[in-house]
Amino acid sequence: MKNDVPRHVAIIMDGNGRWARSRGLPRIAGHRAGAKSVDEAIRAAMELGVKILTLFTFSTENWKRPESEVNQLFKLLDKYLDKEEADLNKNNIRLVATGDIKPLPEATRERLKRVMESTKANNAFTLNLALNYGSRPEIVNALRRIASLVKDGAISPGDIDEKLFSSFLYTKDLPDPDLLIRTSGEFRLSNFMLWQISYTELYITKKMWPDFKKADFNKAVAEYQNRPF
Repeated sequence: MKNDVPRHVAIIMDGNGRWARSRGLPRIAGHRAGAKSVDEAIRAAMELGVKILTLFTFSTENWKRPESEVNQLFKLLDKYLDKEEADLNKNNIRLVATGDIKPLPEATRERLKRVMESTKANNAFTLNLALNYGSRPEIVNALRRIASLVKDGAISPGDIDEKLFSSFLYTKDLPDPDLLIRTSGEFRLSNFMLWQISYTELYITKKMWPDFKKADFNKAVAEYQNRPF
């Protein structure tokens, strides 16, 4: 059995829209409710001894949603960053981001950079927000950069191995996830960390993300610990 607590847990936070629709509420109400589950997951992870929590916050495909919803999502993120910066520092939490943040709204990008800078020395826990993240674009970007180095003669094709390839991914400074949690009962990866989760344990729950609480996180980790090697 895996008696150790997973070092790195990643979560595909799915079901906000369906949660809201089932209650006759606008989609943004589901996103607001989901923000509360983020706090629950962070507390649960820290109490269990998890060191890194990655949250699939905004995918490259999310740009296809209605503009009004996209704008509301970034306003929620802005509010979260402003509200939580002090607590992140108080609790010795480092904030990092995975993905291409250049296309994000300027106000959001500047807030994100500010909070990452102010928390960069914290070392008790790492909160990684996957923002404008898609695994296929990440892999293609890495291949382009490696191909450019080969063309310039900086490296040879024989130098390319898994370690070198991983060093060109957004997650180059993070270990691969030990456990991936997906809410809402969907059995798909949604273009999330396709390279990084090659050996990651998967946990699927039918609960929508706004209903995913501390006890649910603990249950997922307990199941991970009870799986055979």
